[in-house]
Amino acid sequence: MTYEPVIGLEIHAQLRTRTKIFCGCSTAFGAAPNTQVCPVCLGLPGALPVLNRQAVDYAVKAALALGCEVQPESVFARKNYFYPDLPKGYQISQYERPLALGGGLDVVAGDTGRVGLTRIHMEEDAGKSLHEGFPDSDRRTHLDYNRSGVPLIEIVTEPDMRSAAAAAAFFSRLRDILVWLDVNDGNMEEGSLRCDANVSVRPVGQREFGTKAEVKNVNSFRYVQKAIEYEVDRQIDLLEGGGRVVQETRLWDSAAGCTLSMRSKEEAHDYRYFPEPDLPPLIVSTERIAAVRASMPELPEARRSRFVAAYGLPDYDAGVLTQSAALADYFESVAAAAGNPKAASNWVMGEVLRTLNDRGKTVDDVPLAPQALAGLIGLVDKGTISHSTAKDVFAQMYDSGRAAADIVAADGLAQIGDESALLAIVRDVLGTHADAVGQYRAGKTNTFGFLVGQVMKTSGGKGNPKLINALLRRELDESA
Repeated sequence: MTYEPVIGLEIHAQLRTRTKIFCGCSTAFGAAPNTQVCPVCLGLPGALPVLNRQAVDYAVKAALALGCEVQPESVFARKNYFYPDLPKGYQISQYERPLALGGGLDVVAGDTGRVGLTRIHMEEDAGKSLHEGFPDSDRRTHLDYNRSGVPLIEIVTEPDMRSAAAAAAFFSRLRDILVWLDVNDGNMEEGSLRCDANVSVRPVGQREFGTKAEVKNVNSFRYVQKAIEYEVDRQIDLLEGGGRVVQETRLWDSAAGCTLSMRSKEEAHDYRYFPEPDLPPLIVSTERIAAVRASMPELPEARRSRFVAAYGLPDYDAGVLTQSAALADYFESVAAAAGNPKAASNWVMGEVLRTLNDRGKTVDDVPLAPQALAGLIGLVDKGTISHSTAKDVFAQMYDSGRAAADIVAADGLAQIGDESALLAIVRDVLGTHADAVGQYRAGKTNTFGFLVGQVMKTSGGKGNPKLINALLRRELDESA
């Protein structure tokens, strides 16, 4: 029997507010354990939550970018369960009336097209249980409540994905959008973006879904794909062996390359949701939605389309240059200053990104102002230096901050563009390499490249390649 997977994702994204969702404690990562807490996020008696306005605006911004319908009124609820890192014994979330409904993303991976969204709701994060790194880790769990109360949005998809690759592609695309909007930092290693995958299998052609297992807290695109692939194979093996899949929560063990059973999967009624009595309904007015929409940047897909239409760039270039808003901004500034969008694209995608990758940096760390790179492009366009020489100049510019023109002048790198000077070199080379000239005129035109190389060598690498080619062909053809 042939089976197909049915996959939906639940993605928790930490919002980039300076303070927590219901109190004024800092959200900064890396502070000493339990130093960013107060009575509110610790759930002490009598402490009352106050909703962070910036968190709501960030959540609305994400919802609008994903095509969701922001609800004019949503309600916070208490999600009751016990876990050591949940100090109140409940989590403030949204259940029956979430912030936003619908929406989706187009994902090109396998047979997947549109991946619909069910909802986006706001909630607070729990604390963190620490099981390693302490002398008594074999006997005790240590708790850090700094993360308790950090604002999250949970983005829940429809079960529209039919392959692990499609799920990883969706997760990656979603991360790009959230980072582009600056509502999430995309740092999965620090836990600010986490993914749970709901996975089931069913015989091809069957409409009813199979029993799903949830794989919790996967924190990389590669692991999302590997975890889902493993889980799909595990469930198929179970069914073909006469067993049955049970509804449960599983964890991905990246070292062992497998999922492990964690606990039976809870249903909604197990959490005993009820409206949060200390928070009024969240009202989001049409005026507020309009203000958030007006503050949004041009989204990646729209910017890609504009780069193709306005600058005449290939789709590939536009895709690379819109990997981040900062990279797209840098390219546009270079293109505007240089007046040559394609050359700007080539340099940004080539030397700039290569150097950043080699040094483990991001585009925010580029020491070259766009105008400086445009100056280098201008020297190439005018024929002052060759493209190969320009790469050496770029390296010096990157490390020293000096202008391209200054480096070219100081090091005597300008091309020889004087026709009479180059013609003398060409004629000298032709006289020195009579055999190669004879072979060329006998039809062995591959010797032309050799002659070009000899002229370049004689000119000290400074000869203008286009002019050298033209002069050589003229001399060879006229003297034939």
